[in-house]
Amino acid sequence: MTTSPTAAHDLEALLLDYNGVAGTQPTDEEWENLATLAGWPAGQHHAFQQAFWNRREAYDAGAMTTHAFWHGLLRGGRSAPPGSKLLTALRQTDTAMWTNTDPNVLAVLHAAHATGLPIILVSNAPHPVADALEDTAWCRTLVTRTVFSARLGANKPHRRMYEAGLAAAGWPRPDKTIFIDDRADNCRAASGLGMRTLHYTGDPSALARHLPQATPTTIP
Repeated sequence: MTTSPTAAHDLEALLLDYNGVAGTQPTDEEWENLATLAGWPAGQHHAFQQAFWNRREAYDAGAMTTHAFWHGLLRGGRSAPPGSKLLTALRQTDTAMWTNTDPNVLAVLHAAHATGLPIILVSNAPHPVADALEDTAWCRTLVTRTVFSARLGANKPHRRMYEAGLAAAGWPRPDKTIFIDDRADNCRAASGLGMRTLHYTGDPSALARHLPQATPTTIP
């Protein structure tokens, strides 16, 4: 874990990544289910993940429709035209993989939210995932505003994502704003704009140390 200096008591805003911080990574079983649905043989599920990520950047940035994304990933003679049951199933299964959360991280965020700290979700996500996240109870409760790459037309670490996050927070001082992400390159980009950063590596207690807490958060 790498950090830039922070004093939690003087923060004006938190810009928070979703997946890998509040959101947990998909399980092997979830990846296998998605690959099978897309027609990939059991022995090629790792290759499916590689193909998935090769296409994901454009999908996350809103430059590719859900149909176009899956059209290039289907195998075994499968077809998923717009409006088809298969395309709906692929979209729903894919989206569900990215909506599981870490309860310990959410507990820390609840304690930070209770202090009045604005929390802005700044996430690379395609439209279906963005819509699903905004519909969750935790997001409606904790998150002041959201910035999703598909809606903006740019992915982190593009500076537009960070500027949109600051704008959503009401333009706090960058040096009194903390950006938290599980990717070091995204943190470097935020640091380059003057923000404090926390490169999150899976320890919720690190979040608690870097964010104001209305009450002490007990983390198992």
